[in-house]
Amino acid sequence: MMEGRTGWLTEWAFLLLRVVVGFLFFCHGAQKVLGWFVEPGGQRMALAFPQLPWFAGWIEVVGGALIVIGLLTHLVAFLLSGEMAVAYFMAHAPHGFIPLLNHGELAALYSFIFLYFAAQGAGPYSVDGAIRRRRP
Repeated sequence: MMEGRTGWLTEWAFLLLRVVVGFLFFCHGAQKVLGWFVEPGGQRMALAFPQLPWFAGWIEVVGGALIVIGLLTHLVAFLLSGEMAVAYFMAHAPHGFIPLLNHGELAALYSFIFLYFAAQGAGPYSVDGAIRRRRP
């Protein structure tokens, strides 16, 4: 639990960060494998590249949903951080190392946010937090 006079504010801000990041990540996966959130005239990425984006998309859908509710957060966030690191080095780094120049800033940002979630956990307002509170 986060301590101090502003601990409650920190906990709520962390909840908001976790839910928003998890939802956005879920949306990226749903776009790839379910065709949701696709711009008019857009194409699902899974149709153009059937294996890797399909697998990554389902990791993003399931992982994003688990991050939103805060379940198995340490493990899930660590796996998602790794997925985004692999995405960065496979798809973006070959075009230059600087994320703003190779369009990999989103993958890099997700990777480091999920690494933080893996270290921090989900916080008190989560399924993980509720499970912790129920244990004797």
